[in-house]
Amino acid sequence: VAGLSTSGLTAIAAARPWFHAAVDHKLVPGVREPETSADMPLALALALVVLASWGALLVTRGRSRRFVAGIGVLAALGVVACTVAAPLQLPDRLREQLAGSGDVPVGPTIWYILSVVGAVLSVLAITLAWRLAPGWPAMGSRYDAPGARRTPDVVDPDDPRAAWTALDEGRDPTDPGSRPAP
Repeated sequence: VAGLSTSGLTAIAAARPWFHAAVDHKLVPGVREPETSADMPLALALALVVLASWGALLVTRGRSRRFVAGIGVLAALGVVACTVAAPLQLPDRLREQLAGSGDVPVGPTIWYILSVVGAVLSVLAITLAWRLAPGWPAMGSRYDAPGARRTPDVVDPDDPRAAWTALDEGRDPTDPGSRPAP
């Protein structure tokens, strides 16, 4: 839950502008309004990878689970790198876009601060998942693709407990292929 919420917070915050310029401009007819905010699309893409890795962690097992968590760790570290690089790049880029406006004050938005917090917490959560995921229980085999299932055990039609057990496992006890041979 912590991993999903932190990566979700990071993805939402990364989709918003991180820096904003305080510009007083007069709207002139026919002149496009200047862009007064800057964001980092790479951070959004990486945050979505982290969010997707949490979904994949739920349906994988064994070594593939650790591999997916490793991809999530790398993506979360990438988001942290974006948050570190943003104050060094985005204000200057925004000032260049507003050429002719002089020395424009540019500051971070609340979305940037939330991105930083979410990215750091995402790294901690997905790293913990990478470490602990091999010991987590796997989903039952009833959620596997039909071709991946093992052959069903034979169900004795005279044993009601065996029929209920087969139903609990997702098998059809009335299937002729699962009945014992006469």
